Amino acid sequence: MTRTDEKVRYLPQGKPAQIAYTRETAAEGVEQALKLLEGRWKLNILFNLFGGRVLRFSDLERAIPAVSQKMLIQQLRQMERDGIVRRIVHHQVPPKVEYALTDWGQSLCPALDALLIWAGQRQAQVLDDESGET
Repeated sequence: MTRTDEKVRYLPQGKPAQIAYTRETAAEGVEQALKLLEGRWKLNILFNLFGGRVLRFSDLERAIPAVSQKMLIQQLRQMERDGIVRRIVHHQVPPKVEYALTDWGQSLCPALDALLIWAGQRQAQVLDDESGET
């Protein structure tokens, strides 16, 4: 009798299939993506957790001093529900809760970097236009 693991072969993971978008589905897809990041503090939370950082709730509070506890909790819960952030609970006294990005959440970094570069180019263009008008 042969062993099961010898019978079953797993195909190697390749690139995900490319989706053919229409104008409408592309607009809808981008709108849905932006809704995941909608919220005053979500981008601040993301940038504090990028790079594999794992932070306790109190560390996030200190890193974003203008956010209220209630709002920080709400934003973290939404991001956890959306699969961007994972909550790590350590059962101890006093309770310890940490937050980190999921792999999917970490994969937002290049997209946000590209958006930041795009916005910086626009800002540079506006400054050039203003200096040329005087």
